Amino acid sequence: MSSHRSRFLQLALHAQALRFGQFTLKSGRLSPYFFNAGRFDSGAKLADLAACYADAVEESGVSFDLLFGPAYKGIPLATALGCEFARRGRDLPVAFNRKEAKDHGEGGLLIGAPLEDRRVLIVDDVITAGTAIREALGLIRAGGGTPAGIVVALDRQEVLGDAGDDTDTPRRSAAQAVAEETGVPVVAVASLHDLLAFAGESADLVQHRDDLLAYRARYGSALQG
Repeated sequence: MSSHRSRFLQLALHAQALRFGQFTLKSGRLSPYFFNAGRFDSGAKLADLAACYADAVEESGVSFDLLFGPAYKGIPLATALGCEFARRGRDLPVAFNRKEAKDHGEGGLLIGAPLEDRRVLIVDDVITAGTAIREALGLIRAGGGTPAGIVVALDRQEVLGDAGDDTDTPRRSAAQAVAEETGVPVVAVASLHDLLAFAGESADLVQHRDDLLAYRARYGSALQG
């Protein structure tokens, strides 16, 4: 496992952004773990998280020259990542969107650097159904930019909709669906596959591994790893 993956999972545990137990998801599924990027709620935590994002992006080889943060959680994530890249010697423009268009002042949905003729990296916490990401892709293209990639903290590698109970339905995760349907690569700092490996190596977490494996068997997408 890459060092940034294990480092991220350790940071998530320390921040209580990653928790184990029984959690009812928005989908109605009962999950043995839960991830909430909102718990990276201090400057130091965001800085450490941004370093993990930057390592994952650099390892992926995605070429880009602007960071875009979809409202709301993507805004601090893209900003923190911009600060991290500046610390590494690369000063990148940053932009984000409003949830609702502003009808006074400068107006519009977009704030920050112009997107025109830019290769844009979208920075977010997770891809759940892909709705927010598809909206961001539309905004970027409408602004004259080219979506170059999407980076998220955690890929749950979980099938969409009811596919977990239907063997005739392609077992695609939200990240796989977005990548296949849009042609834009999705990079994850870590995934469920990494979480399973991490839990198996930790005396404190190994008790949760069987529940994670059972959940993956029922809801996991194809092509994991």
